[in-house]
Amino acid sequence: VQLQASGGGLVQAGGSLRLSCVASGNISSISVMGWFRQAPGKQRELVARMSSYSSTYYADSVKGRFTMSRDNAKNTVYLQMNSLKPEDTAVYYCTASQASWGQGTQVTVSS
Repeated sequence: VQLQASGGGLVQAGGSLRLSCVASGNISSISVMGWFRQAPGKQRELVARMSSYSSTYYADSVKGRFTMSRDNAKNTVYLQMNSLKPEDTAVYYCTASQASWGQGTQVTVSS
């Protein structure tokens, strides 16, 4: 499956963004959809993941601020990001079971 992420941009601290990831195929059968991010000079890290039965996991650094959701009818997953902090600045990638990866979308949070 091919993934296309979008929705990144420049936002002030405290602001919000919603990332979208559209899949070329049916995501309802994909066991886990996830969002990772990679900041300059740092390793790629898991931000959130959601199973096919909508069980979710969030990294401690984003818990309570980010919400992942999926719309199987649109083959799309979302990452709603609220109360953004400068340390959230990174390229965000969506993935399907870590076998397919989107191209990444830049999120920049200014202080």
